Amino acid sequence: MVAGGLLPSLHPPWRTFDLKPERNRERGSESSRSPNMAKFLSQDQINEYKECFSLYDKQQRGKIKATDLLVAMRCLGASPTRGEVEQHLKTHLIDRNGELDFSTFLTIMHTQIKQEDPKKEILLAMLMADKEKKGYIMASELQSKLMKLGEKLTQKEVDELFKEADIEPSGQVKYDEFIQKITLPVQDY
Repeated sequence: MVAGGLLPSLHPPWRTFDLKPERNRERGSESSRSPNMAKFLSQDQINEYKECFSLYDKQQRGKIKATDLLVAMRCLGASPTRGEVEQHLKTHLIDRNGELDFSTFLTIMHTQIKQEDPKKEILLAMLMADKEKKGYIMASELQSKLMKLGEKLTQKEVDELFKEADIEPSGQVKYDEFIQKITLPVQDY
């Protein structure tokens, strides 16, 4: 169904924006500069984003308020800061009090997810803890950091993480092995 547009069942009010790039260029649409999201997002992702978007499209006009963007993105698992959301809005020439359509929302979500790289973030945090650049840190030091910095984990959460990653509480944690173990996709049975 990708040939005719991004979404398989776009009926009004969703049909506020024609998702065929060539038609958007004719209209001079802002979103004509956006890549065809069908190349970058799976149909399941698009459907999930559409469902979330519709929850914030309170008037069912195919638009959400810019003020709802941060919450909608976080509901979908992204972790944008307020500054990142403001930058996304600025990039798409949307005022803080404005609205955005679904196509713009897809583009913003794609951009945000592409720039969020959990492996890179974890590696940077571990490198900061490893002052001597040995390639590992002690499990006790990692536990301390996990419980005191960022989104603080509880002792129980740390214990579960260590168990899942097969880490001995008194052992060493090698970056590459740890990152590989904790960033594997969740099995969906």
